Amino acid sequence: MSLKNRHAAFITGSSRGIGLATALCLANKGFDIALNAPVDDVELDIALKAVQATGANAIKIVGDVSIIKLHDEMLERAESGIGPLSTLVNNAGVSVLSRGDLLDVTEESYDRCMAVNAKAHFFMNQAFARRLLSRDRNDERFYSIINVTSSNALAVAVQRGEYCASKAAAAMTSKVFAVRLGSEEISVYDVQPGVIETDMTKTVRDMYQRRIDDEGLTLLPRFGKPEDVGRIITTLATGELPYTTGQIISADAGMLVSRF
Repeated sequence: MSLKNRHAAFITGSSRGIGLATALCLANKGFDIALNAPVDDVELDIALKAVQATGANAIKIVGDVSIIKLHDEMLERAESGIGPLSTLVNNAGVSVLSRGDLLDVTEESYDRCMAVNAKAHFFMNQAFARRLLSRDRNDERFYSIINVTSSNALAVAVQRGEYCASKAAAAMTSKVFAVRLGSEEISVYDVQPGVIETDMTKTVRDMYQRRIDDEGLTLLPRFGKPEDVGRIITTLATGELPYTTGQIISADAGMLVSRF
């Protein structure tokens, strides 16, 4: 397949966790991959080697997604390395600086969540969409934007109020871009992970495990794996859910199903 016709994905926050699992899943489906992380470190190098081991063409793009002026530059470097992009996976995210009383949330923690989880998502969607619309896309590839938000876009976690607010904003970003880009045959999705085993949940793993075991927090009685979310994202990015856009995909083992 020519470089022009190969699927190529830019994945933010992909040196570990859900981002890396997604990169590996997509690479195994024939995608070329641009891995992104805010710093060039050993973790990113290990991730790059793991993706390259699948046989995919993979490069690393170092850059902090909260610095909006870097978005175009990062996407340009990605396309210079792996060819025209077909897929954006907006995965980078941060948690709160400290859990606690909503009345004690600091402006610093609020601004940090909004900058990475909401503002960066919106403007990366914009930069990627502009890039796609500026060129001929008559290559029969499936084009998509997949934003990874959180179950907390809908469900309140009162000890992480600023995180919830930022994820709710990111979820609306998926909707508005789905409406804007539908006529352009670009699908936009919002994947909302629930309780997933990542570094972000490591410090509260025991608490969630008790709630899963004793309270039935999730209908499927286990933690999610990053690979679970990666497979969902890959299904979307490969167009395996045709005639869809704007959907919320709840990767939460039924956690938010209403019960009484």
